[in-house]
Amino acid sequence: MRKRMKDNIIQQKSFDFALQIILLYQKLCKANEFVLSKQLLRSGTSIGANVEEAQAGQSRADFVSKISIASKEARETSYWLRLLRDSKILDEADAKSLLSESDAIIKILTSIVKSTNQNNLKSKIKNSKLP
Repeated sequence: MRKRMKDNIIQQKSFDFALQIILLYQKLCKANEFVLSKQLLRSGTSIGANVEEAQAGQSRADFVSKISIASKEARETSYWLRLLRDSKILDEADAKSLLSESDAIIKILTSIVKSTNQNNLKSKIKNSKLP
């Protein structure tokens, strides 16, 4: 049984999403779809990897950079899922669930970037030396 990352929703969501992407990749390979599925596997698992890297960011800027990359990867994953769905390689039901989850992840990541940047700006203003 794997340990749950209860304290960090985006870590857990991106990890669970990566597991779903791996299962879909295996299913697509059994159906002899190797090109788009490989792209999907790379971007879909990269989201969580970048979220994990962000947790060990050396600075706020490093953290934001990694979370921003995770957001870009989530958007790319959404693209591949839509392409697989619209080309009828992936059925509508499978696509709908995964697209919904990728949209939720994108919203969370966008929110993290915005709030971190706002907090960074507030900190700079607070710490600046005013005449």
